[in-house]
Amino acid sequence: MTTVALKDVTKVFQDGTLAVDAVNLDVNDGEFMVLLGPSGCGKSTVLRMVAGLEDPTSGAVMLDGEVANDLPPRERRIAMVFQDFALYPHMTVGDNIGFPLRLAGVEPNPRGERIQDVASALGIGDVLGRKPSQLSGGQRQRVAMGRAIVRRPGLFLMDEPLSNLDSGLRAELRAEISGLTRELGVTTIYVTHDQAEALTMADRVAIMRKGVLQDVGTPTQVYGRPATLYVAAFLGSPRMNLLEASVYVHLDRYVTLTLGDQALYLPWDDIRSRAVAHYHGERIVVGMRAEALTPVAPDTPGDVLQGRIRYLEHHGHESLAFLDIGATAVMVDEMGGAVDDAPPGQRGLRRFGQVMQRLKGRAGESQPEPVSGSGNRTSVLPDPGRHHRRPAELAVRLAPYPAVSAGAPLAVQVRMDALHFFDERGDRIDVGWR
Repeated sequence: MTTVALKDVTKVFQDGTLAVDAVNLDVNDGEFMVLLGPSGCGKSTVLRMVAGLEDPTSGAVMLDGEVANDLPPRERRIAMVFQDFALYPHMTVGDNIGFPLRLAGVEPNPRGERIQDVASALGIGDVLGRKPSQLSGGQRQRVAMGRAIVRRPGLFLMDEPLSNLDSGLRAELRAEISGLTRELGVTTIYVTHDQAEALTMADRVAIMRKGVLQDVGTPTQVYGRPATLYVAAFLGSPRMNLLEASVYVHLDRYVTLTLGDQALYLPWDDIRSRAVAHYHGERIVVGMRAEALTPVAPDTPGDVLQGRIRYLEHHGHESLAFLDIGATAVMVDEMGGAVDDAPPGQRGLRRFGQVMQRLKGRAGESQPEPVSGSGNRTSVLPDPGRHHRRPAELAVRLAPYPAVSAGAPLAVQVRMDALHFFDERGDRIDVGWR
């Protein structure tokens, strides 16, 4: 099989567009790696550079420990599956699957056996004589998969292969692709914008934003311990609640997190309190997922937030209440810019210019000029299109069709051990967090 390593890979197109910015990523032998991110974040460009269809502007693409920048695609032992299937309409299913073998000069008899074996494994053994126009979308995708598998490559590259299919068929093929690639033991890089696909299929997930690699880890790691504010906001449904909080330290007792007119108290014996305490008198971002919030009676002791329901969403199996608790939300745009990499002496000038703006009553004052960072981070101040501030609407899970309505008061208890903390640059505040 094949190992893949990207070393400081950057891609700048001729029009000056920076598509991929100093990406470092290792894909292990036999691993199923998913590149996840919104459209335009550079994940398909990464895939094309691994395939040899694009040349990196700088950096090295390495296959099995050898630099492959100048290696033509046909010599990389890869098979690529595209979003649009890319089948030959004049050929039968069998001929489409066997086309790579015919090009390789494989004799008809062994070629036919391999075609039949692959088609049977994919459940399309009975349609080998049909043309692609006579197949359903799911069958066409299986043919495209079969054409890739029959070559017995060392590396699979899949560029959103399920995005044109309906949700039911996507779920079915998701399981088939995941099971088949693991059975074959083939190293796989899979590109998608669908977080359900990524968290379901991947051994590890690499999350990208505007050409910059944000986080890499197992599905459990990137969901449960996101490395950046963007990853926290991108993953999960409903999205993580992200709130501005003022930090006040009471030594050897607790750290107060003030959210508007209410507060939460992080115990001093919580190892995270030491890291958060460094931000005494400043503002940070506190993240809490809906599963960390439990509706309770208003007089319940402990860390409880109270508010009024702004509106309800009903999803059949559950309802979501969006609660106004008088706090300020931090909204992160999907296609926002990268975070600051200014020298330490300059960062104080831009506190909350990246992820949020500090509430210091300085709206009318002049701002510093935009400053470019180095590597894969840049600073732009101000940047109102990236981070918006608005009253927080805390997403809380309720039973299906609860006996409450918009405007009703609701109290929720907060699991303090399930909170996430991020600094002014959008990086996670934690001690040994992964």
